[in-house]
Amino acid sequence: MPDRILALLAVFAPLSLVSLGGGPSVFAEMQRQGVEVHGWLTAAQFVDLFAISRAAPGPGSLIAALIGWEAAGFWGALAAALGLYVPSSCLLLLVGHWWRRRGDSPLRRVIERGLAPIAVGLIFAGVYTLIRADGAGWLEVATLLVCTLALWRGASPYLVMGVVALLYTGLLQGGAIGR
Repeated sequence: MPDRILALLAVFAPLSLVSLGGGPSVFAEMQRQGVEVHGWLTAAQFVDLFAISRAAPGPGSLIAALIGWEAAGFWGALAAALGLYVPSSCLLLLVGHWWRRRGDSPLRRVIERGLAPIAVGLIFAGVYTLIRADGAGWLEVATLLVCTLALWRGASPYLVMGVVALLYTGLLQGGAIGR
């Protein structure tokens, strides 16, 4: 068990330092490490934990603690959560001090412009990993793309969720899709 605790720290501490864009930016690597590298859980379990972490109040990166729980119980959850939050929090304190002092620095503007596409790319990698792990078909991918476009164009998230729920409920009842 101490080996798993150390392994969880070794996985989540580095992820903490590259989680540009928040938790979603490292979901792909969390899945790879937890499922493929260490075998702490299956791809289906990862998708289930992802759903739980998104439905629960709090940060979406709660999935780290859930992976830790699967790997090593309470102490695993604690190690994974601390591994994901502590290093980036310490780095943020240091960078934040520098950032405030260099408000109009050309270097600061370059860093901001450079990190934005990296964060977006990491988030897309996480979405792709979840789609693959869930075994999503063309209907789910099409739904994702249409919803993304609708939200990007300013549609209400509640309206989008309601329409999708109604459509999928109708399709399930009609027997058009079966999972």
